[in-house]
Amino acid sequence: MNTQTPQRATLGADLRALRKARGLTLTEIADRLNRSVGWLSQVERDMSDPSISDLRQIAECLGVPMSMLFSHSAAPVEEQGYVVRAVSRRPMGSGEEGLIEELLSPDLTDDFEMVHSTFEPRSKMQKTADRPTQEVGYMISGQLDLTIGARHFTVGPGDSFRIKHEPYQWANPYDEPAVAIWVIAPPVY
Repeated sequence: MNTQTPQRATLGADLRALRKARGLTLTEIADRLNRSVGWLSQVERDMSDPSISDLRQIAECLGVPMSMLFSHSAAPVEEQGYVVRAVSRRPMGSGEEGLIEELLSPDLTDDFEMVHSTFEPRSKMQKTADRPTQEVGYMISGQLDLTIGARHFTVGPGDSFRIKHEPYQWANPYDEPAVAIWVIAPPVY
């Protein structure tokens, strides 16, 4: 039985998880920000608050939208690290390609992240993704065309799929939105 208290979802914890998922050291990020390692360490431990311009630079270094760093809603103490209410999901990504994503995991400190993805009708991924992750998706509604490596698939409600260290691309050329749940390891957002 695990009696450990979960780590509270904080900006610092998420920054640390994102940095580590990208294989970056405190020194590398601090150098890019023209800040000290000590300052960045304090930010990751929630002992120092970064300015808006610091957050903008950090988001750029980590390759995440700045909105991802602002989206820490206050859950009741007894739910922190355990429950994410539908109204409190953190938006992820830019939504530019017609993909709307929300973080279902309480934070980014686990070995994986779970994401609710809505692919708008007639949307398409513009650039092939090729990242060192393992991803599993489960289709809730709609249809999605997937290219994984050199293979092409169309998946629909109840179907699931896996992407394991392979380039992939998605498209929803259909008239209805497609909704999927994705589990990604390690966390990339």
